[in-house]
Amino acid sequence: MSNLLLILAAFLASGVEMVEALTIVLALGVTRGWRSALIGAAVAAVALAVIIVLLGPALAFIPIGVLRLVIGTLLLIFGLQWLRKAILRASGYKALHDEEAIYRQEVAEARAAGQVVRAGIDWYAFTLAFKGVFLEGLEVAFIVVAFGSTEGGIPLAATGAALAFIIVGLAGLVIHRPLSQVPENTMKFAVGLMLTTFGIFWGAEGAGVAWPGSDLAIVAMLLFLMLVSLVAVRLLQAQRQQKISTAAIHLEAEVKS
Repeated sequence: MSNLLLILAAFLASGVEMVEALTIVLALGVTRGWRSALIGAAVAAVALAVIIVLLGPALAFIPIGVLRLVIGTLLLIFGLQWLRKAILRASGYKALHDEEAIYRQEVAEARAAGQVVRAGIDWYAFTLAFKGVFLEGLEVAFIVVAFGSTEGGIPLAATGAALAFIIVGLAGLVIHRPLSQVPENTMKFAVGLMLTTFGIFWGAEGAGVAWPGSDLAIVAMLLFLMLVSLVAVRLLQAQRQQKISTAAIHLEAEVKS
């Protein structure tokens, strides 16, 4: 069960970041040509793969207790950031992530930028594609390496990331449009829950906690965090609606006066 959740977490996290990277590459490819954009994306992918290959084996030299405590803490920090934003989006306090709007903005900026071609490469397209893929992929690399702190974790997390890469890549290749129909906000909510869950589980194990039920505790903790998050969304939605109603009453009173 924990292995399946690990693969799913890596798949969802990688899918979210790859959808965002795909939007950048598509915008550059459509407006400035595919060659430079794809070369930049490929170089970034290679750089990320090198980071994973170099850092993965290095984890074996760190004591497992220390490693789980450190990795658990980092995953908890990442997870809570994702979860906080997801709760704010779901409750209406933060705008939903709109891949179509981001695509239009990227296209406008790419068309407005000057043309600098050297050695047959449009360096604006190359640089933005590299930066977009590399920065979005850093979180994926971190998650894959972090999950490598468990025995057999690297292959499992890499499998999830590879599946996301194949699916997102094929979808982008076929439709040549940003994947705006992907439920990205829901995926981010799920990733935040999973990263937070694994962060608490491994961090506590690194501190010496023995979880009842072993890996089954992960499922129980995930369900508990999901319930707490949904309650938080409902409370924030009610609070926001009350603020809107109060503001409308005040505005009406001012108009009448």
